[in-house]
Amino acid sequence: MHLLVGLGNPGREYESTRHNAGFDALDRLASSANATAFREKFSGEYATGTLSGEPVVLLRPLTFMNLSGQCVQPAAAFFKVPPANVIVLHDELDVPVGQLRAKVGGGHAGHNGLRDIQAKFGTPEFARVRIGIGRPGPGFKGSVADFVLSRLDAYERGQLDDAIARVQAIVEAFIAGKPDRAATLANSKSP
Repeated sequence: MHLLVGLGNPGREYESTRHNAGFDALDRLASSANATAFREKFSGEYATGTLSGEPVVLLRPLTFMNLSGQCVQPAAAFFKVPPANVIVLHDELDVPVGQLRAKVGGGHAGHNGLRDIQAKFGTPEFARVRIGIGRPGPGFKGSVADFVLSRLDAYERGQLDDAIARVQAIVEAFIAGKPDRAATLANSKSP
């Protein structure tokens, strides 16, 4: 079994923001996985389904980004999913909008959601699908926090949606135990 975690912030005011790219990707996967309705537990919402013939749990932490581990670790323990079978979908400033990256392990690169998950697991050895949201342009007025909580314009939203459509193939490669294939798929451009 694999645990698929979409990171974001709860609440209507955060819907469709850059920081909620992980929630958006998880929602798309839930549809493909014929997932059950989401239920509240673990300070979040979870559903179960099947991807590539394998059982999956889809998890949306409702703890706010910085405390994501408070939801992810108890859910992983309850479903007996080791960190190696956890796949985290999250926004990434250092990847341009519409691009993806995938890897297992590594640092958190300042991403507070990843930082908290790593701290609660005691290991960085879980898979990540990094969904590019880009960095603020020279004309942006405000902090990086303001930027990640901002909404995308129509062009960027289209690019992000195209990238999210490619997330399933990457997740399926991780589920199949092919992290190199996941990375290759993430780095390739959409057709």
